[in-house]
Amino acid sequence: MSKVSETDVRAEVRAWLAANWDPEMSLVAWRNKLVDSGWGMPHWPEAWYGRGLPLGLVRAVEEEFARIGAVGVAKSGVRLLAAATLLEHGTDRQKERFLRRILTGEDTWCQLFSEPGSGSDLAGATTRADLHGDYWLINGQKVWTTSAHHADHGLLLARTDWDAPKHEGLSYFVIDIKQPGVDVQPLKQMNGHASFNQVFFTDAHVPAENLVGRIGEGWKVAMTTLAHERRGADGLSAPAKRGARTGRIYVEERRELETANQPYTWYPQRAGRVDLILDRAKETGANTDPHVRQEIAKLMILAKSAEWTARRARAAQQQGRPQGPEGSLGKLAASHVARAAAHVHTLMTGADALLTGPGSPRDGIIAEILVSVPAISIAGGTDEIQRNIIAERVLGLPKEPRFDTGPFRQVRKN
Repeated sequence: MSKVSETDVRAEVRAWLAANWDPEMSLVAWRNKLVDSGWGMPHWPEAWYGRGLPLGLVRAVEEEFARIGAVGVAKSGVRLLAAATLLEHGTDRQKERFLRRILTGEDTWCQLFSEPGSGSDLAGATTRADLHGDYWLINGQKVWTTSAHHADHGLLLARTDWDAPKHEGLSYFVIDIKQPGVDVQPLKQMNGHASFNQVFFTDAHVPAENLVGRIGEGWKVAMTTLAHERRGADGLSAPAKRGARTGRIYVEERRELETANQPYTWYPQRAGRVDLILDRAKETGANTDPHVRQEIAKLMILAKSAEWTARRARAAQQQGRPQGPEGSLGKLAASHVARAAAHVHTLMTGADALLTGPGSPRDGIIAEILVSVPAISIAGGTDEIQRNIIAERVLGLPKEPRFDTGPFRQVRKN
């Protein structure tokens, strides 16, 4: 499209909102109208519910929505990972079938990648997909699957060729989670939450048309999903705060977010809660301890550096530069920040950091931080995996020696 100015974009979206925004509409009806307008995801192609705007103008659109409290398209959970993957690799039929309902919030998604024997070694997945005429038969197990207990669809990585090398024998599918043959079981965590699930597949069906990309391109497609996931792990995103606004749309949106965000309620604790550090230092008197003050200063420098790195990555994205390994830099930085924050919380709180329940420090939040922080170094790709990506793709260092080449069925497993 021809170059447009931010002033023109603001004027156009403001006029559209003035003519269309009605907080008494149903949430789905409003989002369908929003999807048709292209203002819900303005940087998407015009053919697929967008307006083809440069990424740098998206913030202007979001600010106009926020100015009047207008609700946007559904963005919680794995939805936008699914959308980004389908936009890049999906067929027109898949985009027609799934993208609109992703944006309206009518469908919920989960990500079926990790397995008991292949978490960090994602390419070692052994869940199998066998073609039977016009459908694939799925058998195997996935684990650490957030929101699978209420998902409609899953992004599934499964092995379709056992004689190809491990990275070349995988394919990528969209699978119906509600069908017979899919058994979702919650996993209880040591912090008391049950955000994750294990999912068992026993002769579950996937229509042939639900293959994303070509047979054997599963690794390539999965890397798109993971690149967007890691970019979202930089800690800059924050849910919109609409206060106590009244209207049918707000009521329905709050209900939607309550369900969608329930598995993620402990994620701020997983990130270390740097936002609590200075208040806790004053509460505990630790701000008068020279050693603790030094550790706090180190943490704040690290956190601010990570934030600036994430902002540089966002700026690159807004300039239209392709998704790269900067997501791994941000994710690894987040792990370092979280561990440093847990260390400082422990220094300030002492043995009381282990207490939970009424009367404990911050009503158990500090204890939840300590038992939740280790998860950030695992979820979405371990720190070790991120270091390999940075070493090989950013620094250009030689790759590690491999002992898992050749046909996958001959590779030693577990």
